[in-house]
Amino acid sequence: MTARRIELHPRNPQPRTVAQVAALLRNGAIVALPTDASYSLVWQVGDAQALQRARRLRGVDEDHLFTLFCPDLAALGHYARVDNRQFRLLKLGTPAPFTFILEGTHELPRRVLHPKRRTIGLRVPAHPVVQAILAALGGALLATTAQPAGYDAPLSDPDEILAVLGERIEAVVDTGEMPQALTTIIDLTCDPPAILRQGAGDPARLGLTHG
Repeated sequence: MTARRIELHPRNPQPRTVAQVAALLRNGAIVALPTDASYSLVWQVGDAQALQRARRLRGVDEDHLFTLFCPDLAALGHYARVDNRQFRLLKLGTPAPFTFILEGTHELPRRVLHPKRRTIGLRVPAHPVVQAILAALGGALLATTAQPAGYDAPLSDPDEILAVLGERIEAVVDTGEMPQALTTIIDLTCDPPAILRQGAGDPARLGLTHG
């Protein structure tokens, strides 16, 4: 079965169509979504089958860190252990194209955490479509970059995503955009924080410098 193309306005997503996307996710779908960085593949946090499908699609093992999309800083704090130092940086970097590595809480299934460090990537995307879908679901979503195994860069064109992944996911959200940037990844479990990847988010916004 080929994935559905679902068209949404990039700034004012239609509520009825957003509800359709949310319903697909509740029923076990993996959906390709544009974000404030690259396209991401998203699915329900507790869906073990979708998680395994995503691992196979990406060609990654259990050590790979997936990202939790949260609607706001309060939700992020629900899923991660955050001290005062970390909270100050999170407040500066949300919503924005940053992924923060933090220790997960017991609210998350162990299978989505790093098996040794018990960490996960978390972020609050600054994109109206992602935020609308999170609001419709009333919670968070697991996510990974739309970069299939064997590809050197993420897929950014909805047509290409349909061509490459159309038989392996359930839907592609098309907003007329082709986002290509990666997030900046910052490990907040160490002091000082470590910039693991420089992407669209400027570390200077957090008072950090690369290297």
